[in-house]
Amino acid sequence: MRLSVVIPAYNEMRTIADVLAKVRAAPFDKEIIVVDDASSDGTREYLAGLKDSDVIVVLQPANAGKGAALRAGFEKATGDIVIIQDADLEYDPNDYPRLLQPILDGQADVVYGTRFGGETHRVLFFWHYLGNRVLTTLSNMFTNLNLTDMETGYKVFTRSCLSRMKLRSNRFGFEPEVTAKVARLKCRVYEVAISYHGRGYDAGKKITWRDGITAIGCILRYRFLD
Repeated sequence: MRLSVVIPAYNEMRTIADVLAKVRAAPFDKEIIVVDDASSDGTREYLAGLKDSDVIVVLQPANAGKGAALRAGFEKATGDIVIIQDADLEYDPNDYPRLLQPILDGQADVVYGTRFGGETHRVLFFWHYLGNRVLTTLSNMFTNLNLTDMETGYKVFTRSCLSRMKLRSNRFGFEPEVTAKVARLKCRVYEVAISYHGRGYDAGKKITWRDGITAIGCILRYRFLD
């Protein structure tokens, strides 16, 4: 079993080195694929200068969003299992063993790491929490899944499941899109509680209410039109 860790990165110079160190320290035979989405804060130059043989660096020609960066990373992935790792340290690679276990046990094709499962998490924005619950509920209504955290950054896929999906969303619409397609393919989905160390906008958080509006459109689009 080999694990592919796909890390989309945009202006994460403050955390990218720490993220790579934590991912390297996680167990499992793995490849690390970092996709820079045309960063302007030094992240791109830092990644371009890496000499580490265990890190594959993809430099996007222009900023296209998280979904586009993930597609570029997925194209390079060769592992049996693929996990998405954000570059901002909100999600802890120490959770990899619990995230992968349902797949290793042969019970799941896809695993979502839920931030609402009772594990340690930083207390932050009420309206973000409420928006997430609304989007997750709306997504569940159209997919007939009972997820608690559709927007989670930790998503894990078997290679065979991921290869069956043709993904299109360029930005944060990736989350509802991939959820709709996982449901349509009738993949076996598990949720696992994870720790969460959220950050504020002063620390570089990027998602806004506009992305929530876009997510609603994506939930409807990928249920009925794609």
